[in-house]
Amino acid sequence: MVARLVIAAPASGAGKTTVATGLMAALTRRGMAVSPHKVGPDYIDPSYHAMATGRPGRNLDPWLVGEELIAPLFLHGAAGADLAVVEGVMGLYDGAGASEFASTAHVARLLDAPVVLVVDAAKQSRSVAALVHGFASYDTRLRFGGVILNRVGSARHEDLCREALAESGVPVLGAIHRSDAVTTPSRHLGLVPVAERRTQATRAMDAVADLVAASCDLEELVRLARTAPALPAEPWTPGPAAPVTTRVAVAGGQAFTFGYTEQAELLAAAGAEVVTFDPLTDETLPEGTGGVVIGGGFPEVYAAELSANEPLRKEVSAFGGPISAECAGLLYLARRLDGRPMCGVLDLEARMTGTLTLGYRDAVAVADSALTRAGERYRGHEFHRTAVEPVPERPLFRWRGGADGFATGLVVASYLHLHWAGSPDLAARFVEACR
Repeated sequence: MVARLVIAAPASGAGKTTVATGLMAALTRRGMAVSPHKVGPDYIDPSYHAMATGRPGRNLDPWLVGEELIAPLFLHGAAGADLAVVEGVMGLYDGAGASEFASTAHVARLLDAPVVLVVDAAKQSRSVAALVHGFASYDTRLRFGGVILNRVGSARHEDLCREALAESGVPVLGAIHRSDAVTTPSRHLGLVPVAERRTQATRAMDAVADLVAASCDLEELVRLARTAPALPAEPWTPGPAAPVTTRVAVAGGQAFTFGYTEQAELLAAAGAEVVTFDPLTDETLPEGTGGVVIGGGFPEVYAAELSANEPLRKEVSAFGGPISAECAGLLYLARRLDGRPMCGVLDLEARMTGTLTLGYRDAVAVADSALTRAGERYRGHEFHRTAVEPVPERPLFRWRGGADGFATGLVVASYLHLHWAGSPDLAARFVEACR
């Protein structure tokens, strides 16, 4: 049985990430092995979770992998942990489209986990109780464990909120007063990843751990987490390890920080030695590379530095093996990004735009490729403020109202982010292509 909590909120911006990450760090400092998880497709929050706990941050997204895999993936990630903390996404009941599918509430039910609601108490007092009552009673299938008040203005303000909540019968598990010491910088796609600000992030992590430890009842939160029952599921596994037959180089560093942990685990199980390289600083691919994976990130922020690394750009351009590229990887493979030379693997021009493209996609593969087979369905996620031209005449994927992706020889590139645990054939196919 894995003790577990889901940290939720009525809406985005209430302080879920601060509370969840601070709780992870505070419990880790107490000697507990804490398993970090994030509801939804977000890549950035898990980087802070990993820093707080020393364990990989893992995503739980029913849209990307199917609801039947949520408990198994959770148990796989939480193996050997004393307690798991799951940070929610958006508002508690906000899911894909107009439904609550893939919402925090949906995942909390699949995990049968107690929910702690983080409420932004600024500019309200007694109304907090009405808000919490509504969320606690909206879906009685949830294990609603209590509330943490955030951005409390004063001791008097805290007393007023606690008195109102006492009448509702909902336990108050913490009250965090406003603090400027725990802010995290953001930009066009959300928080700045840990890899880009590790020194500052370390100081901020210490501050948020101190704040949560001083403001929340850690003993009661642990007790609540231990009320979660055993899950009737077996841990997910990437499969029996195959003999190593190839080497797959995965882009990393500050420019390419988006990736799901299970992808590397699936590649390794399929027979790949997975190694990382940094397109900002490494002038060659790792020796013996049989295939290249370039995930998401922020190449637009580092366009000048990526362009300046001409030796690596030329090697990637001349590479004859399979390449799988998502979003940022697509931009890196283009001829130019915002006018700066990139690898030129694809005959494309890429540029920043002022438009955010965001949402889940229920896609159908149009063509065979090193990863896909025509007619197969894939559930993915788009998240970018860039565009490429020309658009593909025959895209790799189509979905209702849209299309995307390029398949040229052994190169597969798309804006679509896929969670390979939801389509495990991807890893096996890619490794086979590398051979």
